[in-house]
Amino acid sequence: MMHSLRLAWAEMVLPILKRPKRLQVAALCFRDTPEGKRVLLITSRDTGRWIVPKGWPIDGLDGPGAALQEAWEEAGVSEADIESEPMGFYDYAKGLGEGLTVPVEAQVYLTRVRDLSEDYPEAGERKRAWFAPEDAANLVDEPDLQAILRAL
Repeated sequence: MMHSLRLAWAEMVLPILKRPKRLQVAALCFRDTPEGKRVLLITSRDTGRWIVPKGWPIDGLDGPGAALQEAWEEAGVSEADIESEPMGFYDYAKGLGEGLTVPVEAQVYLTRVRDLSEDYPEAGERKRAWFAPEDAANLVDEPDLQAILRAL
């Protein structure tokens, strides 16, 4: 009996609990100023915590293209140069509502902002602000994202 329970746990329950991570793409938006680099953070719509623009992959777009689309929709980045390869990755638990979460790995693309629009799809739903990388690192929750920001 104990063997059957262990087998059921190992073969049926653990695989459900250890769901594979879902992929998102993120734009680490920055600009150079006389005071040094500044990073653009936005607030999340649900909790209001500081994050970088990110979202699910978009059919027909590669990773950088989808990250740019998210930067436009969520932060109003209307013109930017984005790297073709991710500069890093970070993990977090994406809230799905009703207390449910899914593990996510976000690919982070370095994005040099050339222009911001005041009128963009989520302008009324989020705040946005520029921060020194160290200050931005202190505002975000994810340890791996903090490290990426501090390395900038």
